[in-house]
Amino acid sequence: MTHNDKQPINGQDNPSFFDLFNQLPPEPPAPELDGQHGAGRLGWLRAAWKTSWKEGGFLYERWEEVGQARHVSWHEAANWIKAALLFGGLSLIVLMLDAAGDIASATLKALSDVPASGAGDGSGLWGTVDHPVRVFLADQAAHLPVAPAALYAFWQLTGLLGLVGGFFGNAGARIAWLLFGLGSLAMIWSATPAGGRAAATGLAALMWALASIFALRGLTLRPIVHNHPPQFQPQFSPALHLHATLPAPTPPGDDAPDNVHPLQR
Repeated sequence: MTHNDKQPINGQDNPSFFDLFNQLPPEPPAPELDGQHGAGRLGWLRAAWKTSWKEGGFLYERWEEVGQARHVSWHEAANWIKAALLFGGLSLIVLMLDAAGDIASATLKALSDVPASGAGDGSGLWGTVDHPVRVFLADQAAHLPVAPAALYAFWQLTGLLGLVGGFFGNAGARIAWLLFGLGSLAMIWSATPAGGRAAATGLAALMWALASIFALRGLTLRPIVHNHPPQFQPQFSPALHLHATLPAPTPPGDDAPDNVHPLQR
């Protein structure tokens, strides 16, 4: 067992890397390299490596701590293992955030560079719903620093992700699907001519309702009632307790009645 000058932390030894060199003999054993450049230092390091892997050596004990960390709790693991895991986890989070930022920036740039698409002639059932959305987004894009095609592509992407994610039961995707449908109905109502506004909005609502069969699959409005008996049921046992103090018996004496005498054996 290595010697530590530092006090234990939380009942665990606080090893030092310099313990690796404290286990070596005072003279570096490297007679076969005598006369060569750096022979003493190389032999000393080689001896340090071999000695540290022997039982009780510095690296041997660290390897034992790694093996024990798989079977103990977080608080019982060695301090250096916890520090390494925390540093690695923080580094991974930073890399993931940086990658997510680059992906989001590239996606938004690609949407902004989408070539302008035709507004469509508005014929057919889908054109009745799709054409007002295109017109509304084109009118709004004139006041925004973004192309109409990018807004339309983002609108389509939101609906697709909401539909697919909602089918697999993702709560966030279902919320996005609901907002996508309400926003689409509002755009259709705003951009459709007054004569056919109600019909176009109603048709869009029916299409959205049919698509919601897949997006909201398994969703129920019935409250879920869990009838679990309580773990602790207090029991009341009413009882009447009377506390009476009886006087101590008076020993017979001169003042005792004549007919009261102590029992003679």
